[in-house]
Amino acid sequence: MPNRLAHETSPYLLQHADNPVDWWPWSDEAFAEARERNMPVLLSVGYASCHWCHVMAHESFEDQDTADYLNAHFVSVKVDREERPDVDAVYMEAVQAATGQGGWPMTVFLTPDAEPFYFGTYFPPEPRQGMPSFRQLLQGVHQAWDERRDEVAEVAGKIVRDLAGREISYGDAQLPGEEQQAQALLGLTREYDPQRGGFGGAPKFPPSMVIEFLLRHHARTGAEGALQMARDTAERMARGGIYDQLGGGFARYSVDRDWVTPHFEKMLYDNALLCRVYAHLWRSTGSELARRVALETADFMVRELGTPEGGFASALDADSDDGTGRHVEGAYYVWTPAQVREALGEQDAELAARYFGVTEEGTFEEGASVLQLPQLDEVFDAERVAGPGGIKERLRAARGARPAPGRDDKVVAAWNGLAIAALAETGAYFGRPDLIEAAVAAADLLVRVHLDDHARIARTSKDGRVGGNAGVLEDYADVAEGFLALASVTGEGVWLEFAGLLLDHVLARFADPESGALYDTASDAERLIRRPQDPTDNAVPSGWTAAAGALLGYAAQTGSAAHRTAAERALGVVKALGPRVPRFVGWGLAVAEAALDGPREIAVVGPALDDQATTALHRTALLGVAPGAVVAVGTPESDEFPLLADRPLVGGEPAAYVCRNFTCDAPTTDPDRLSAALGG
Repeated sequence: MPNRLAHETSPYLLQHADNPVDWWPWSDEAFAEARERNMPVLLSVGYASCHWCHVMAHESFEDQDTADYLNAHFVSVKVDREERPDVDAVYMEAVQAATGQGGWPMTVFLTPDAEPFYFGTYFPPEPRQGMPSFRQLLQGVHQAWDERRDEVAEVAGKIVRDLAGREISYGDAQLPGEEQQAQALLGLTREYDPQRGGFGGAPKFPPSMVIEFLLRHHARTGAEGALQMARDTAERMARGGIYDQLGGGFARYSVDRDWVTPHFEKMLYDNALLCRVYAHLWRSTGSELARRVALETADFMVRELGTPEGGFASALDADSDDGTGRHVEGAYYVWTPAQVREALGEQDAELAARYFGVTEEGTFEEGASVLQLPQLDEVFDAERVAGPGGIKERLRAARGARPAPGRDDKVVAAWNGLAIAALAETGAYFGRPDLIEAAVAAADLLVRVHLDDHARIARTSKDGRVGGNAGVLEDYADVAEGFLALASVTGEGVWLEFAGLLLDHVLARFADPESGALYDTASDAERLIRRPQDPTDNAVPSGWTAAAGALLGYAAQTGSAAHRTAAERALGVVKALGPRVPRFVGWGLAVAEAALDGPREIAVVGPALDDQATTALHRTALLGVAPGAVVAVGTPESDEFPLLADRPLVGGEPAAYVCRNFTCDAPTTDPDRLSAALGG
């Protein structure tokens, strides 16, 4: 019989709807039940494409004896971290503070007042490698609750007090300057892996936001070392197993330093960020590899993650059926030599094995290899490999016959905002109007389904049905960022208006009026044991730095002093963190580059948007590498963009006006002169 999760919209919660555990969703009712029954709460947090979440579910939550014990002695609450990033952030901070590490599944025991007193992540069904079994853990917590309640309450109270005291140093609420940006670059250089690209050791995560900073820093200062790190890291990732050489798109991270073996889940946010970064790398260098990867990743998002309603699904699982009924990590993606021969025949299989690095011993498990593009001296027949009916196409067709990984179909507002920005720009750069149309469709879904009459945004939807969780700061900021990019690309001012409505909420409900600091949840959001507030960029830009970027771009488009001031105050934390932990504030550093450059404001006016000369100037403006530049395009009579006001044609011809820091260049009708003015 299904439990209480059967009526939820989250695919992760629905995966647990048939567990014998009597799960509750996060709710006041769950904690009221715990108070009434005088028992602790088991909080279990994960997400739909999480490999070890599936493992623990199968081993423990599907086990009747374990479920019976849980149901008798605990109120069990299941949370999708992607739906409730606020709940996840607050308790993950406690887990990391107590244990020095974190991850998912996250397992936390709470008092009925939601105060945590014991933490962990995955627990096995039997004792293993010094870890107690999950059942032993439950028995120990139950015994402590029954026999040492005062001690449990004391521990919980101390943890909550400690969390309340972990205030962030905001810096001095001023912009980072040349010195701080140079120190950040030096710090990255020290952590850079010159042999393999990327930063630090294993596991290696794609540093998309750091690459964005490096590209912008090079564009502003000419620092060749910054460009070299960006270019080499991007190439190593694109040639590695972390990139899907057949279908496009990136896996979550590499378990090794060489980008060979991925953790195979594919997340929308990674691919949106990386698609945009590779498009920007092409814009800076003309790299053919960057162009190919940007387009393949965009096509992957549309093809594999697009939903019927026009949005983008959150993720593809790491695991899939290996053909024997077992769910195995990477089964969809890896190849043995025998499988390659079966798909291609002997002669082509030999070539494919060399081209993609498929070996007899394998690079993954059980003699299977993850496809890569090893650096070889050999010259390959491009037509035979990548042409119609070639090796890639036939391997892709053979893989398509395998059971596909599961998909988390929920639409997360913030990540769709990132995808909108990436697809709009990639479509504009490479003459792909279909990608721009996909961005518009996703933006339309967010407006129709996620926004209410007061422009408050809901965090998620599924199958066109809005979820019940309020948007957090990153939702407002990333969607505003996507809308700003869409406005620059399409010339439709309505997206600028929507961005403004979202950013009004940021100023009114997420910002501290005294310090300019930003909170992850709104002032009127559900009260947790602590109001979450994290300015560091991890898998995605933090809400804090994303908001700084969107506020800065909106201020450049509209001339709003309030938005500019809010952006500069928010960047004070980047001044404090950038020189110390540059890997974890990459987007903040990128936004600071835009602020230091202006950012530049480009107004393109012409008799019509589809006029050929107007289009040439508009495209040139979009291709300028000046950090964070904003673009407005329209007719001289248009009132859709403030930047177009009082911008006449020049001698009856379309013209571009470039301004920054309240100073404007003379208008130009020449795309080459415009390109030179924008660092193109």
